[in-house]
Amino acid sequence: MLRPTWFVPLRRGAALETHPASFRATLGRSVALLSGFRKEQSDPDFFYGMLARDTVAQLASYTELDGALVADVGGGPGYFTDVLRSAGARPVCVDCDAGEMMARQGAAPEGAVLGSALDLPLATGSVDVCFSSNVLEHVPEPWRMADEMVRVTRPGGVVYLSFTNWLSPWGGHETSPWHYLGGHRAAERYTRRYGKPPKNRYGESLYPVSIGAALRWAKRQPDATVLDALPRYHPRWATPVIHVPGLREIVSWNLLLILRRH
Repeated sequence: MLRPTWFVPLRRGAALETHPASFRATLGRSVALLSGFRKEQSDPDFFYGMLARDTVAQLASYTELDGALVADVGGGPGYFTDVLRSAGARPVCVDCDAGEMMARQGAAPEGAVLGSALDLPLATGSVDVCFSSNVLEHVPEPWRMADEMVRVTRPGGVVYLSFTNWLSPWGGHETSPWHYLGGHRAAERYTRRYGKPPKNRYGESLYPVSIGAALRWAKRQPDATVLDALPRYHPRWATPVIHVPGLREIVSWNLLLILRRH
C-alpha cells in the first residue's frame, strides 16, 4: 500500500487569485470541478482556466513555486503555464504538437519547447518541478514518460503526475461512457453520431492506463519517493479509495501522484 511519506501544506487561508497555495480539497470544490467538465468542449477557456487555477493551488501545497523552474509536460496551449507564471514560477511548456500549442492564442506559450514527453528535451536534474496534467493516457508508453519526468527533476524536486484512468467515468474522454463497451466500439459510435472521428482516438492518441499500474510504477521507482497518491478531483477524505483495488478504477475519475526526487 502506498502512503505519503511527507506532506507540508503552505500558506493556508488566502484567496486563490493572490496566493495559489491556499488549497483545500473540499466537497464543494469537487462539485464545481466536475460540473465544469460540461463546458470543456463548449468553453475551454472557462474550464481549463478554472482547472489550471485549482491545479496550481494544489501543486503549491506541496512545494514552493516562487522562482521555481517548472516543466509543464504536454502543456499544449499553455493554460497551466500561464497560471504557474502568475504564481511566480518559471514555467517551460513542453509539447510535441505545435498546432496544439498555438490553438489558443495563435502562437506558442512564452518559452515553449517542442519535444516529446517520451524523450524530454531537458537535461537530467534540470528542473525544480516536473508537472503534467492529463497527458499520460495520451502517450503509447506511459511509464517511459513518467520515468522521463523523474529524470529531469533535480534531487529534492517534486514530480506532479496526474492522468485520467481508463475505467473512470471519463476514461473514454468524449466517447464516454461507451468506452466501457470497448475503445474501438466507442470511437465508431462517436463517428456515426457526429459524422467525424473523436479527437481522442483509442489506440492512437488515447490509451487505457490504470491506477493499479501507476501505483506499481511509483512504488518501484528507484529514483523518487511517493509523497502522495490520491483521487485528484475528490475531497481529501475520499483518498482511502485509492487503496481499494477494482473500486478505485471506477470511482476515482483521475489519479494524482506526487513524488520527491532522490
